[in-house]
Formats: sequence, C-alpha cells, structure tokens
Amino acid sequence: MVLDGSVDAEKRLKSMLFWDVNNGITRRNWARNEGATFAIKRAIVVEPKLKVTLPNLVDDSLLQDLF
Repeated sequence: MVLDGSVDAEKRLKSMLFWDVNNGITRRNWARNEGATFAIKRAIVVEPKLKVTLPNLVDDSLLQDLF
C-alpha cells in the first residue's frame, strides 16, 4: 500500500485497517475468547457491512459426557 498523502490513500488505509483488525478479532472470537466475542459483536452493530459468523458455544459438561 502506497501512502502518498492523497485522499484516496487515506480511504484505502482506513478500510484496510478496519477489515484487518476485525479479521483478527473474528479469529479470536472463533477460539472462544470472551473479550473478542464482545468486541466483534460491538463492531457488527457499528458497521452493518461487517458479517461475522459467531460461534455456537456449548456447555463443556455436555462434551465431557461424550468421552
């Protein structure tokens, strides 16, 4: 990315940072990080174009009964 001080460069930078940061938060959300889940839910409200699949959490005791 070339940051040449132009208005277009600023728009591209802001867009790239927004999507890049939210991709990282999304991955942590999928790993069941509570803070990341909170943050990505908030980001979805702020930016309607952001579409993220939230994990379906299961009670760990249900999984323990399987093994």
